[in-house]
Amino acid sequence: MNLTDGLDGLAIVPVMIAAATFGLIAYLTGNANFARYLQIHYVQGAGELAIICGALIGAGLGFLWFNAPPAMIFMGDTGSLALGGALGAIAVATKHEIVLAIVGGLFVLETMSVIIQVTSYKLTGKRVFRMAPLHHHFEQKGWQESTVVVRFWIISVVLALVGLATLKLRSGGLGRQRRLRLQLRGDDVELPSSARRNLSLIGSSR
Repeated sequence: MNLTDGLDGLAIVPVMIAAATFGLIAYLTGNANFARYLQIHYVQGAGELAIICGALIGAGLGFLWFNAPPAMIFMGDTGSLALGGALGAIAVATKHEIVLAIVGGLFVLETMSVIIQVTSYKLTGKRVFRMAPLHHHFEQKGWQESTVVVRFWIISVVLALVGLATLKLRSGGLGRQRRLRLQLRGDDVELPSSARRNLSLIGSSR
């Protein structure tokens, strides 16, 4: 996350977006009814993490007030590493680590741009990007700083929505698997005709 902290307001807004997303995920994970409906892991007490996510958002808003361009204060490694660690811990606690890679995809892109740039330069002597991290590459292409920041915010919002969409996508897939389970009681099981015949033969043999 500290690689993203290169322009005024660039890092803190994606952090708040990720915190809001995981605040919702924490609430859903900690609620047995919602967890059952969405077919996600129920983690008792995980709903309390939504309070921490709310605190991160509140602190982020206070920081953004002074970090808006032209910035009067800066996050630095102390803030960025702490915020990244907090989001990572919440993702682990709610058992949604992979979703964090989607929601925090902007941070992943920034990190990968540095890794690719350094690796390419050391192996071939050529640069893939004009400058790394990625936001400086677009600055070198002529984008205004405010343009880079706002467009990266938009990317963060889209990635957050994609991360939330995976909750329903996973529940739909698990729901189809459930309907295919053999249940000797109930009439709402959807099975192929061959499976129904086999089931009837098993029942008659008993």
